[in-house]
Amino acid sequence: MLIGPPHQTRWGYACSKLMDEFLALACARERSLPVVVARLFNTVGPRQTGRYGMVVPRFIAAAKSGKPLKVFSDGAQTRCFCLVTDTVEGLVRLQACPAACGEVFNVGGTEEVTIRQLAELVIEVVGSRSTIEYVPYAAAYGPGFEDMRRRKPWVDKLARVTGFRPATPLREIIRVTSASISSPG
Repeated sequence: MLIGPPHQTRWGYACSKLMDEFLALACARERSLPVVVARLFNTVGPRQTGRYGMVVPRFIAAAKSGKPLKVFSDGAQTRCFCLVTDTVEGLVRLQACPAACGEVFNVGGTEEVTIRQLAELVIEVVGSRSTIEYVPYAAAYGPGFEDMRRRKPWVDKLARVTGFRPATPLREIIRVTSASISSPG
């Protein structure tokens, strides 16, 4: 995990999650509580909205409306997406696995895609004529914004301990999510 400088407000979120993990694992050790830490990576699925910046439903809604898909910076930053049913399966298996207690696991898809490629794929899957509009970070978030250029979960430990690895392809994630987002008008 990478933690940035304290003058960048976005890192407060990462630090608070890390502190929660420290506290949970301390309770596991000191009180013998059955704690499992699951780090979720970009869970996506039906009925999800673009609220709070969720990129897949935001792109789908724009594509269905024929509006430009707004890609921040150059769109070369990469992400991985996980269908909500895969995330739930991973969590259920972790909950039922005694060997998971006191451990930390990443739960997420591993099909890495640039945000530019994601926008192109959403346009294709939705069958839209939308275009892609590039928006500088400074225009979207103000000066000094920092982003992680790459986020890809390592899920080998999840697979080794539970026998499960999220594997729904991104194209299917977009199709399933798109089916639940209404077209305008």
